[in-house]
Amino acid sequence: MCWSATADVVAGTGVTAVGLVCVARVRRARDLPVAALPLLLGVHQLVEAAVWNTGGGCSAAATAWAVIALPVLPLWVPAGVLLAAAPGARRRLWAPLAVGLATAAVLAYALATRPVTAEIRGRVIGYGVNVPWMPLVLAGYLFATLGALLLSGDRALRVLGAVLAAGALACAAVWRLEFASTWCAFAAVASVLVLGWVRRRQPGLSGQVHDRKLPRRM
Repeated sequence: MCWSATADVVAGTGVTAVGLVCVARVRRARDLPVAALPLLLGVHQLVEAAVWNTGGGCSAAATAWAVIALPVLPLWVPAGVLLAAAPGARRRLWAPLAVGLATAAVLAYALATRPVTAEIRGRVIGYGVNVPWMPLVLAGYLFATLGALLLSGDRALRVLGAVLAAGALACAAVWRLEFASTWCAFAAVASVLVLGWVRRRQPGLSGQVHDRKLPRRM
């Protein structure tokens, strides 16, 4: 995230707490991956706080950050949205999932064969990963993540997708070299919108088809 390790810790802690609430309140097994998205992104910000503290360079923290940001998210988001979608919307969500799977495979190979570097540039962090076919991979990444949300058929997820798309444009325009770091931070904060989605998915509060429910917690 921008600014400092402290900012990452504060944002990461807050978003992680929201993620825990989302996971605790979810009642359908199919909704768990989307409900856990703020939790994943909050932890991601806490990992970046460790990158700040190491001073950048090649480190385990930088690699962990890249693993979540690169191969995990383009697969997690479309898979989670597909699982949570109403039956009528699932057919169009196979395309983002297929693209996400291919994108994640390329990114995972790049991380397995090439080092990840982090460079602190004033108040932002720039990550260096030698990814082949970068423009094509970036397009696939955005289609898998944003496309899945926008095609979900769920109003709350479409709003989240639109917010993240606007954030991607802003981050790319303002912080071209540090786009990955700043957009992931923006995504983490925006993911608190998932809490509203979880609340609407609770039995009796939506018209969604009732999938298998999770056991109620004591």
